[in-house]
Amino acid sequence: MEPLAEDTARPWAEPGIYRVAPGVYRIPLPLPNDGLRAVNVYAITDGTSLVMIDSGWALDEAREQLRAALAAIGAELGDISQFLVTHVHRDHYTQAVALRREFGNKIALGEHEEASLKITANPQGTPITAQIRLLWQAGADPVVDELRRVFGDQPSESGAAIWEDPDQWLTEGRFTVLPDRELDVVHTPGHTAGHVVFDDGAAGLMFTGDHVLPHITPSIGFQPAETEMPLRDFLGSLRLVRGMPDRRMLPAHGPVSESVHQRVDELLAHHEQRLATTADTVVAGATTAYEAAQRLGWTRRERRLAELDPFNQMLAVSETKAHLDLLVYQGKLAATEVDGVLRYRVA
Repeated sequence: MEPLAEDTARPWAEPGIYRVAPGVYRIPLPLPNDGLRAVNVYAITDGTSLVMIDSGWALDEAREQLRAALAAIGAELGDISQFLVTHVHRDHYTQAVALRREFGNKIALGEHEEASLKITANPQGTPITAQIRLLWQAGADPVVDELRRVFGDQPSESGAAIWEDPDQWLTEGRFTVLPDRELDVVHTPGHTAGHVVFDDGAAGLMFTGDHVLPHITPSIGFQPAETEMPLRDFLGSLRLVRGMPDRRMLPAHGPVSESVHQRVDELLAHHEQRLATTADTVVAGATTAYEAAQRLGWTRRERRLAELDPFNQMLAVSETKAHLDLLVYQGKLAATEVDGVLRYRVA
C-alpha cells in the first residue's frame, strides 16, 4: 500500500491512506453495520513522531486497516504517541483504548466529555438510559419498546469494559502535538457536550470531527449525560467556527472539503428551515415531539419515521425534541409537562 493523493472522484470510504497535506494523512476505517460507512482518522507526522486525530471503533478489521495504512508511511501502531479524540462516541474513542492496553499510547479527550464517559463506563448502567428518558418526555413509548427489544435493558459489564478515562482532559487553547506543530483545541458542544475540533492554522486545516460534516447533519445531543438545550449549543458552536478563519475541512465522515465556512453556512440554513418546518407541525396539530417527528421527512429521501430502524427513530425523535425545545426557548412555542410528557402549543 502506498499513500494516495486526495481525489474527490474516489469513494471517500475506500480503504487506504490518503495524503491531505504535508505530514497529514487521512485513513478511513470500517464501522459495523453503520450507515455512515466509515470513519476518518488522521495521522500527523514529522517523520519521527506520530499523533492521531481520532482512533476508530475497536474492531479487528479496523485495527488491521490502521496497521496497514501506517505501514505505508513507515510507521507502526506502537509508534503512535498520542490519540487526540474529538468526542467520546464509540467510533472515535474505543480503538484508542484497545491500542493503549497493548502499546501504552496516550489518549487526550475534551474535558466536558467526562460526565458521559463515566456513565458509559459504569458496568451497572443500562444501554441508552438517557435516550429512553428523553423518549418518554417526547411521548414516544412505541420507540422505547422497540429499543428495549433490540438493545435490552439490563446492565452490560462487557459493553462497559472498553471505556476508560483518557490520560489527559483537554481544555481550550494551544496544544503542541509535534515539536514543530501546534493545534488549537476549540470546544464545540452540540453533537456531544464535550466535542472539540482541532484547528491547524499554520497549515490551513481544521479537523472537524462530527461537528461539521460534508454530506449529513450530525445527531444532536446523543450522549448518556443529558444537556439542557443541545441544539442551541450546536448552532452556537457552528457560529463560533464560522467566526474563525476559513480552513480546509477534514471531517470524520465524508470527503475532505475545501471550505469549513461554506458547509457551516449550509448547516445553519438547514436548521433555520427545520425549525420553521417543525413549528408548522405544531400549528397543524402535533402536540408532542413524537407526533411532530411522524409528520416530518427524514434523510434525503424524505422517509417517514416508521420507515426508519429503531435506533434512527430514536435519533429522529430526539432531534425533533431539540428543535421544539429551542422554539420554546425562542418564545415561538410554549410547552407544558403532562404526566411526564412535554406538550407543545403555539405561544
